[in-house]
Amino acid sequence: MSYLYHWPRFLVLLAFVASGVFIHFRGRVRHKLSRQLLDHSTIMAPYNALMYLFSAVPNKPFVEMKHFPALEPLRDNWEMIRDEAMLLFDEGYIRAAEKYNDLGFNSFFRTGWKRFYLKWYGDFLPSAETLCPKTAKLLASIPSVNAAMFALLPPGARLVAHRDPFAGSLRYHLGLSTPNSEACRIVVDGQLYYWKDGEPVVFDETYIHRAENQTNQQRLILFCDVERPLSNRVMGWINRTIGHGMVRAAATQNVEGEKVGVLNKLFGYAYQFRLLGKRVKAWNRTAYYVIKWVLLGSVAYAVFLRV
Repeated sequence: MSYLYHWPRFLVLLAFVASGVFIHFRGRVRHKLSRQLLDHSTIMAPYNALMYLFSAVPNKPFVEMKHFPALEPLRDNWEMIRDEAMLLFDEGYIRAAEKYNDLGFNSFFRTGWKRFYLKWYGDFLPSAETLCPKTAKLLASIPSVNAAMFALLPPGARLVAHRDPFAGSLRYHLGLSTPNSEACRIVVDGQLYYWKDGEPVVFDETYIHRAENQTNQQRLILFCDVERPLSNRVMGWINRTIGHGMVRAAATQNVEGEKVGVLNKLFGYAYQFRLLGKRVKAWNRTAYYVIKWVLLGSVAYAVFLRV
């Protein structure tokens, strides 16, 4: 009867595998299988599959603005938002993280991407309420905005193809100061969009997407996570309570002294091992991949198979 003892963990494993396969084949653009296996979207696959199943808006790369009437005040006040953002930029507040404490966007900083957080799945950052009070007040009047920041993509910057891990939200971009050119663009599941001053767009960031600025002008936008509308009230509660709680753990700071979430605290320590791994890889790529897969296999065995 020992199989009765093991079947719950095999069901968990099966759910991960089935949802992971679904995530991999969702959309027209895919990662290589070796990358998808280690991608954070695979870890989140069971949760995300539920979000897609109960989504009250179309499951496609770009979602029409008509589904988000509550966001209209942002477009209507884009010039006010732009003015506060430009003042922040001029004073040097829109910048990369000074420490390894921004897990979600750490890789973006390497190509010059910069940000200033306004809100992150909870309260507004104190620096945002002080430095851009009008934008903070406007965002506070729209409960469906879970997170917001100003994001800058400088000339020549390029963000490689990636997918974000959390499907409980959708991504909103509002052009503030942009090149207004196809040479400064985002491509979501193979579909191109280029930012324009005063124009909003909503897309599903869990599709593979990439961005680049091939102009000589910076691109500055308001960047928001908007709660995904769901067709089931229970799933809505799960998303707001459990999903937001998970993402809230990735909170970080604009200035010293602001709260840093537990995931980013752990990331700061874990990144030291990442730096060690890079040194091992530079020394011997074969040894690096052998160690990597042995460690991953050991973790998988301990979680799913060990008695």
